[in-house]
Amino acid sequence: MAFKEVSEQLLTLLEINVQQEERTWLLSKLDQIIKERSTRDLYLTYSLVPSKITKASSLSLQISDEDLKAYLELQHAHIHQIARIYLLVRVLEENAEFFTPKVANIIQVADTGELETFLKFLVLLPNPEEYQHQAVEALRTNIATVFNAIAMHNPYPALYFNDQQWNQMYLKAAFMQQDLRGMLSVDKRANKDLARIISDYAHERWAASRAVDPYFWRPVAPFLEEGLLPDMERLMQSDNVLERKVASLCCASSNWEQAKELLQKYPEFVAQINSGELDWDNLEE
Repeated sequence: MAFKEVSEQLLTLLEINVQQEERTWLLSKLDQIIKERSTRDLYLTYSLVPSKITKASSLSLQISDEDLKAYLELQHAHIHQIARIYLLVRVLEENAEFFTPKVANIIQVADTGELETFLKFLVLLPNPEEYQHQAVEALRTNIATVFNAIAMHNPYPALYFNDQQWNQMYLKAAFMQQDLRGMLSVDKRANKDLARIISDYAHERWAASRAVDPYFWRPVAPFLEEGLLPDMERLMQSDNVLERKVASLCCASSNWEQAKELLQKYPEFVAQINSGELDWDNLEE
């Protein structure tokens, strides 16, 4: 995912939404950080943004890059986050060699809110792949807001995580009972190991008489094999209509003939799937 002229677009937002005196403070600090290559002032300025810039009740997003605008809206960005990311983008543009490890270290020195901003907007930084380690480390947290900053509504994991890292994130999201509908590119990042992990996890939940989020099954469709088919049949027989729907969707998306035969055995939602009335985006309608 590539956005156009990120620093210029963010500066435009600062000019529209931030008072001149407050904007002058940020830009003067930025110039000082770049000139003096000051790690201390970078971290301090990043931290001080909320106390130096007024957060208005509404944010005007009048920029030319519609993709960037849509992403800021998706992440419910506010002016403090925009100011912080502008700061990071600009120092990296000026001196990536010096500032890249300093920016990466923010995960070690930031408070929760500062860390959320860093993770949510990693894709806006120059050379975002440089921060893969920090993004993966963030998955270790048990703080839902921090975990969701990287895992939910964020294209970064799908772009830069390997399968093991992606699978770890997906399973932890389910374990933390987060809304799996917020994860991007689930179909694209589906893999055979994840399908097995999903089945194993579901069996553990069932053995403990616990429910499984119906959306959890979405990545198994391309990898339905004999070991997973009994899971689909169990879901087909469920009293929970959402479970019957997801099993039908998985079987309908599978290229495996036995999955197609199972779907014909339980044809409750076949017509809706074929017409497009039922898919993963309108599962609960």
